[in-house]
Amino acid sequence: MTEFDTVFRSLRVVTPAGVMPAAVGVRDGRIRAVAGHGARLRARCETDLGGTALLPGAVDLGTGVHTPGLELAEAYRRTARAALAGGATTLVVSPAPGRPAVTRADDLQVHLRASADSPVSVYLMGGVHPGSGPLDLTDLRAAGAVAFQCSLSDGGEPGMAGLEESRLRKAMAEIAALDAPLLVHAEDPVELGPALTGQRPPVAERRGLERVVAAARAVGTRTHVSPFTAAECAALLAAARSIGVGVGAQTCPHYLCLPTELLEPGSPAHAFRPPLRSDANRRALWSALLEENSAITTVSSGHLPARGLFTLEWSLPALWTAAARRGLGLHRLARWTAQGPAELLGLVGKGRIEVGCDADLVAFSAEEEMTVPRSDPGPYAGRTIAGKVGPVWVSGQRVR
Repeated sequence: MTEFDTVFRSLRVVTPAGVMPAAVGVRDGRIRAVAGHGARLRARCETDLGGTALLPGAVDLGTGVHTPGLELAEAYRRTARAALAGGATTLVVSPAPGRPAVTRADDLQVHLRASADSPVSVYLMGGVHPGSGPLDLTDLRAAGAVAFQCSLSDGGEPGMAGLEESRLRKAMAEIAALDAPLLVHAEDPVELGPALTGQRPPVAERRGLERVVAAARAVGTRTHVSPFTAAECAALLAAARSIGVGVGAQTCPHYLCLPTELLEPGSPAHAFRPPLRSDANRRALWSALLEENSAITTVSSGHLPARGLFTLEWSLPALWTAAARRGLGLHRLARWTAQGPAELLGLVGKGRIEVGCDADLVAFSAEEEMTVPRSDPGPYAGRTIAGKVGPVWVSGQRVR
């Protein structure tokens, strides 16, 4: 009989096939068996979670790491701690803001060295700016960039300025040849005004999305709009997908949970770009997310400490709280936060509790409520949410 390093048992194991009682056998950091809950599996160690759910670790796509005043390595350590507290075991790091911004292969190596002792898995995206050439993008891909990211306006921050129409299409063609997805911050700068200030209306997102869809249709690049906030644009995305354009979208829990009407004047949530929108938009965004074959396939934290936005620790419980109120199950949560991002990036060993995948596992007490401390620097401070995270295992080893 095969001997496992650890066997995890739970009455609610969240797999791609659904939520079920199961035993999960882990050896050498990978899942080697998913069997019936009472299956006789020989192991050096056994963890029985009872009714506590076992989720795949979240894959947080587009995480900001740069934190003003911190050395890069310490910024990675702090972000990893927040990720584990929030049930994320894999970070896919945004190229900007960053010191340095990840726009060349040498920059990517700096970040890989800084994150080398991270307790979570770290992947990097390459940044595309007006000066990026084909060799820069090729070198970034060869150095390990799992995707690329750009902005049409100011979403990339200093070091990664927005792309004009011609440069966007050229970059898309180069990235398509590298067989990588491109994430786009799609607010159109013309609708934001020359100073890129003001209310950042939904029409800016619509005009930007129109540009992105037209370019993706012409070039054939796998494109992901992130973050997607204006629910009125969902029909545009659906229409593009219906004619074979490879475009999808990602939103964040705060856009699904925090309408602008409830924000206090001093809330850090005022710094989100695009901004939080109305309660009517929030409800419509949920409707778009829940459509059959929705174009919104991923939900990630939008964590951006450079702008004072600390969301990683509470994003998963906040999303679950809102989802549970709608009668949704844990399999949806796992699909949006783990399986979807992993599939988009081709991270074949991540995001699923399935034989052959990395044993990145999260115990999740779905019914347990907690109140986010008033002192928390993020947008959920003072709110009561459900879903306690922990313990957490990465490659089968407990890290929290």
